[in-house]
Amino acid sequence: MHTPNAVPAVSEVRDLRREEIAAAVVLLARGMLDNPLNVAAHGPDRERRRRALERMFATLFAVFEQRPLCALDGGALVGVAGVAPVGTCQASALQRLRFLPTVIALGPRTTARVSSWLAAWGRHDPARSHSHLGPVAVEQELRGRGIGSELLREHTRRLDAAGEVSYLETDKRENVGFYQRHGYAVVGEDEVIGVPNWFMLREPATVSA
Repeated sequence: MHTPNAVPAVSEVRDLRREEIAAAVVLLARGMLDNPLNVAAHGPDRERRRRALERMFATLFAVFEQRPLCALDGGALVGVAGVAPVGTCQASALQRLRFLPTVIALGPRTTARVSSWLAAWGRHDPARSHSHLGPVAVEQELRGRGIGSELLREHTRRLDAAGEVSYLETDKRENVGFYQRHGYAVVGEDEVIGVPNWFMLREPATVSA
């Protein structure tokens, strides 16, 4: 068990392996359980939110192209960052069709809220070519110990090497500064199902010859 002042060493940051997806889904659901958008969409019942998020994240990895990163501490999964490659973050008609049963299973009121949420995010999605960061989560008891920064350093290193623009959405004001420290800038703000959201873009760093 980690003591409050301990800083766990992230032994590795790498691509998430297929056999680790189930554990990543559980970590993401647990880590994002109390995010304002999830509370607004799924309601106050934490157990209901957890089940709904696990279904949605499992479908995300099954239906949409993702190249997620993960952070490990001594072999244990402690952080996950979803990454949609350039040109893949807007769902195709087939992907929307495959995702629909998961959304409908949430019940009519939640389905309406989630649909409104996703439509709002879609309207803000940049027209220019970009990769898409998210969802991102770190184990709750390990937050503030550099794990998210390790994930972002690897992610931005890859972006710069490929010369790619990156985009993300966040519903937590405290995350804005975190992403700004990794090169993202706020390019828009909006209220989505009653929750303030920030939309952020990162240009690739120019690498000197």
